[in-house]
Amino acid sequence: MGERSSVAREAARLLYNGAAEEYIQAKEMAAASLGVRGTPSNYEVAVELDRLADEIEGGERPRRLAEMRETALAVMKKLASFSPRLIGSVWRGTVRRGSDIDVVALARSPTEVEKALADYEIREKGEVNFKGGVHAYHFKLEAGGDEIEVVVRNPAEYTDDRCDIYGDVKRGVTLPELERLLRVDPLRRFVPRRRSR
Repeated sequence: MGERSSVAREAARLLYNGAAEEYIQAKEMAAASLGVRGTPSNYEVAVELDRLADEIEGGERPRRLAEMRETALAVMKKLASFSPRLIGSVWRGTVRRGSDIDVVALARSPTEVEKALADYEIREKGEVNFKGGVHAYHFKLEAGGDEIEVVVRNPAEYTDDRCDIYGDVKRGVTLPELERLLRVDPLRRFVPRRRSR
């Protein structure tokens, strides 16, 4: 195993075990612990993280993926008038223990979104800032034993963001697309074979 592969594997282990939260932090910690200067790409770490989750979780992963997509569907149905989109690991098909469900809803104000989520206990809400200066409002709730984050974006300002892990556009799936996915291919993955530019 080469240096980059070793660092990628160690960074993946740190992320999986919760010793690091961000890819950059995990790569720096892994490189330092192995006494290596160069670091792998986020994509290389993601591939190793996926392998590690498969090794540890085995057959539990596909079952969890299908269940989490069903939970996402139920939440997105409540948000149908806000053009909801499933993104993150549940969209990608790379869920692992500790993964949450990420949904984007388009609305000028979070108040209407909050009303649509009235059937759920909202555990956290407030303004958030994401990489690239994206400002939004979010709700964290729990459903079916899963943590869900609903991010409310202004439709006038919303554009598909580029993924800093895979390099592609985080297109996600809409409500009708998720319904079809669950009927036709509930375990489909949305991961590029190599990092996009």
